[in-house]
Amino acid sequence: MLSPRPGLLALAPHRSTTAALLAGAARGRGMEVAVLPVGGVPEPYAGRGDAHYYGGPRFAARVARPLGVALLEPDDGWLDGLPYAFTGRHIRRLPLSGARRLPGPLFAKPPTDKSFPAAVYGSGAELPDVVGDPLVQVSSVVTWAEEFRLFLLDGEIRTGSRYAVHGLLDVAPLAGHPQEPAVRAFARRLVEACGATLPAAVVLDVGRTVPPAGPGGWAVVEANMAWFSNVYAADPGRALDVALRSAGPEGLLRDRDRAFRRAAPTVPGASRGVVPE
Repeated sequence: MLSPRPGLLALAPHRSTTAALLAGAARGRGMEVAVLPVGGVPEPYAGRGDAHYYGGPRFAARVARPLGVALLEPDDGWLDGLPYAFTGRHIRRLPLSGARRLPGPLFAKPPTDKSFPAAVYGSGAELPDVVGDPLVQVSSVVTWAEEFRLFLLDGEIRTGSRYAVHGLLDVAPLAGHPQEPAVRAFARRLVEACGATLPAAVVLDVGRTVPPAGPGGWAVVEANMAWFSNVYAADPGRALDVALRSAGPEGLLRDRDRAFRRAAPTVPGASRGVVPE
């Protein structure tokens, strides 16, 4: 459960429409909202015990520890570990050097960072050059008719939004959408079968595929951390409930979510985020 007092919502310096919407919802329930400076966490906000965070992962690596925030995220291999019945496509992770030898077309993306664009490539040989030999997630290509973002809390959809139609941005609230019953039914089946493999607070993207590029029907697009996800046309207040749990006080971290806590940065100095006021 959340702290009995309203608490603090700490935002990364990079502003966004979603950050502004969540900030408004937080202020509406009496929370303090602070945009952190690029230098890190000012002393008054460090170690308070009631802080939450919304923003990018690179800045989070610097400020989560001084804020005392536990960041929840799905496992990097969650998607390729799902049964085919929920993905509608074959997915696996392998080193970039191995992915370069694959025939195409294929969809490829970095599992954890943005080292190269997530896109359809004619073959593995077309993958961009990056430093080292990182893991790459590759899958067969499907065509998405519609894609929806769901904010899940304890296995229930708190709010949601359509965000794309045939790959193009096209937002609409999930509430009242003609596909809402089908989206909810698919999400319910997924949670019943695989809910324990996700954090209690998470963002799930699902979509309807188009044959013959896919099997037709509903499938998981991906899962993301709620503390860095666009709300699109979802209800900001309900999305805030999920974001707060996904990046909240360490002292309130539930046992079932400890396995999903984002690892502390290993780069020396990366978590030294406290700066003078």
